[in-house]
Amino acid sequence: MKTSSLIHVTNILGKQFDLTPGEYAVYEPQSGDKFDYSDFSKLINPQEIKWTVRILRNVLSAGGEAVILTARGDSAPVQEFLDDANLPVSQIVALGSSDPQAKAAYIETRINDGINVVEFFDDSPKNIDAVSLLKSKYPDVKIITRHIAH
Repeated sequence: MKTSSLIHVTNILGKQFDLTPGEYAVYEPQSGDKFDYSDFSKLINPQEIKWTVRILRNVLSAGGEAVILTARGDSAPVQEFLDDANLPVSQIVALGSSDPQAKAAYIETRINDGINVVEFFDDSPKNIDAVSLLKSKYPDVKIITRHIAH
């Protein structure tokens, strides 16, 4: 899903600017930056990313498990979108953190619980890199990472 939600940034000089999630994914925070993620507590103009939804539908119709990992602190907006799209995912995990290691750590926990195939889709190159590092640590687990460009 892609939305019109923005990250509002105030720099050390008090200048305010906005970042899209894609811009935020590659933004290098500056000393003194303050981030406002309040847009992510609701859905603002949600749009499905057709090819990822098609893959998700195929996984679900084949009896596979789908877990949505979100940096949001609340899963309700994501659940609302999935309900509207009639996508019955297995679980939504609201990590409440944009740190790429949060998603990698969750996936590593699932691998340690016995999952042996992971397909990870994300719009953040940093998240893709963090999860990709698990490939060498767990060579017997099939880990596929796919960058979603908006």
